[in-house]
Amino acid sequence: MEFIDYYKVLGVDKQASAEDIKKAYRKLARKLHPDLNPNDADAKKKFQQVNEANEVLSDPEKRKKYDQYGKDWEHAEAYEKARQSAGTGGQGQDYSGWQQYTGDFDQGDFSDFFGSMFGGRQGHSRGSRARFKGQDYNAELHLRLEDAYRTHKQTLAVNGKNIRITIPAGVENGQTIRITGYGAPGVNGGPAGDLYITFVIAPESKFRRSGNDLYATQDLDLYTAVLGGELMIDTLDGRIKINVKPETQNGTKVRLKGKGFPVYKSEGQFGDLIVTFSIRVPTNLTEKQKQLFEELAKS
Repeated sequence: MEFIDYYKVLGVDKQASAEDIKKAYRKLARKLHPDLNPNDADAKKKFQQVNEANEVLSDPEKRKKYDQYGKDWEHAEAYEKARQSAGTGGQGQDYSGWQQYTGDFDQGDFSDFFGSMFGGRQGHSRGSRARFKGQDYNAELHLRLEDAYRTHKQTLAVNGKNIRITIPAGVENGQTIRITGYGAPGVNGGPAGDLYITFVIAPESKFRRSGNDLYATQDLDLYTAVLGGELMIDTLDGRIKINVKPETQNGTKVRLKGKGFPVYKSEGQFGDLIVTFSIRVPTNLTEKQKQLFEELAKS
């Protein structure tokens, strides 16, 4: 079996951290995935090597064995047992042919040693039978604010497949969710990748969202602002009636508890709706109305 330097495959050195290995693997896996290189046999081979290298180097125990035994790391325990048995007389077994390997080993020694132990089975490449997870897919789903207000279902077309998903109420702009198993098929019977969906919520709405609170501006006629009264307010859950206090000033804010946005995956919990009043000055006044304002101004 030809020795493959897993560090070289990933483009990192032997002192690379676990995070360095993860980053290198993700970058190469995206670049070499068979779905992106359907007619490139060399890319497929490199993709298998990258997955194999990550499988070993991302696992602390496997990496330790690989650093010590190279390509024969999978047989490290058998080798240690064989050395121990050889050192104690073999306990009745014939290790005469192995005594030469009880000292320091180089890469060639390992190949000979394990070849004799396992009947030359090393010749079958691990890469040809290794199972690798498929590539993850990424997609954007564009929603209106009103859509994100309620839990609902939508059908997405991803790589020619229709996927019906449930969108929980309260998702945020830029939030990403994972749908397990809806990515690319695995290699050699490995599991399929995952689908990552990022929500893009359009800002075109009469409401502005901040966390779970909603903000809106409400026109208020001068007469109701001065005298007080009732006013119908729009919310994402329909229109409601509120009371306006007499002598309400322009820019006054009122907080409507529980009339904001639903809290993500928290049934029955909502933020607040903060309404800012914008007082409208009346126009197209009749002569009688102007006279009344003049009298009011003099009083």
